[in-house]
Parts: sequence; C-alpha cells; structure tokens
Amino acid sequence: MNRRDSARVSLVTGAGAGIGAAIARRLAARGDRVVCADRDGASAAAVARETGGVAVEVDVTADGAGESAVAAAVEHFGRLDALVTSAGIERTAPAEELLTTTVRDILDVNVLGTFDLAAAAARRFLAQGGGGRVVLIGSVNGLRALPGQAGYATSKGAVTMLARALAVDWAEHGVCVNVVAPGVTHTAMSAGSLGDPVRREALLSRVPMRRPARPEEIAEAVAFLSSPEAGYITGICLPVDGGWLAAA
Repeated sequence: MNRRDSARVSLVTGAGAGIGAAIARRLAARGDRVVCADRDGASAAAVARETGGVAVEVDVTADGAGESAVAAAVEHFGRLDALVTSAGIERTAPAEELLTTTVRDILDVNVLGTFDLAAAAARRFLAQGGGGRVVLIGSVNGLRALPGQAGYATSKGAVTMLARALAVDWAEHGVCVNVVAPGVTHTAMSAGSLGDPVRREALLSRVPMRRPARPEEIAEAVAFLSSPEAGYITGICLPVDGGWLAAA
C-alpha cells in the first residue's frame, strides 16, 4: 500500500477561504486526502486543486448536508478519519438592534450546521469501528463577551459546550472532539476591522502579542488535534489568541 493509499482522509468545511483554506492546505501538506467543502463551490474547487483533494459544494444549513458531505468523502476516498468544521458567519450589532432572524441565521450555521456535520461524521466513524477526530472552530468571542457580539458570541459559546457534550457521548468509541478558538486573525472577514487604524488598535490592544494571528497558525493547532497523536485529548477548548484570554 503506497503513502497515498494509506493517507488519512479529512473533511474540512468552510475550506474555500480564510482559516478553512489554511487548514485544508496544512492537512494536505502532512499527507491527508482532503475533502474541501464550502457553500462557494468555485472557491472550494480552487483549494481542492491546490491541495490535490476534492471539492464538495455544501450549505451546512441544508437538510442532509452532513450526510451528503460525509458520503462524498467516502465515495472519493473510501473512509473518513477527521472532520474540521470551519464554516461560520458573523454579524455584529448592538443587541437591541440585532434582529431575531439574524440571530437565528447565525445559530443555524455556527451551531446547528456544526452539530449536523459532527453527528454525520461520528456515525461514519462508528461504522468504521470507532476512532476519529472532530475539531470544531470556535472563537475567543465564545469565551469572553465583547460589545456588539451577542449573536456571534452566543453561537461560539454553544460550539464550545457542544464539543464537551459530544466528547462525553463518543469517548467510549475513541472519537475525540475538541475546539480550537481563534483570537483576532488576519482573514478576509476581518480585513475591514484590521484595515481601519482605530478599530485595529482597539482589537490589538487586547492582545499581548500585539498582532493578529495568521490563518496558518490556527491550522497548526487543528493539525495536532485532528491527528492520531491527540488520541487522549477530548472535550477541550484550545485558544490560539496571542495571550488575549490570559490577559483578561
């Protein structure tokens, strides 16, 4: 069996850009066969070509999205070893101005979409005899409240608690579930804030390292927690935040 045949198979949602794309590249660099899933099929396809993986166009809020994405991984590569849920949305507004429909949209993507993918992956892991890694992408905003983040912070706090609950449910089957919680990270989503000198200073004043993370730095943490070497780590939330929470 050659290296390619024996490589682990990883499914990454939100793989078309930002942190998700960096994760897909990092996992491919260590030899994983990567399924790049994203609502933007063209972006997913571009990252898949770059990483030698396959692309799947998936809206994580759609009925059956989790089963569809996992089935695509199995169809192309015969198995699934790791899931990383990086698909997410952020909406910022004072709580009194935040519409309930907007909060529902955030929760649909960040919480329910995450749960659907994780449950579908776990069913596959159990069908394969157990084992498997699930890494959910949370946020320091799910661990510490910030102004204007009521909907987003609630969703990411739920992601952290979801990981703990799933870790307990699936531990006996050798399925490890953890969260990586990025701090301020240089992505297209944060470009507006980081490009504005006043907003940039307000954000980075909270960060002892005084700089944003690179997506690749988030990907390194994900690479470890999704690896076989992390087989006795489950139910944790690992901040990758330049010391933000340590200084809180």
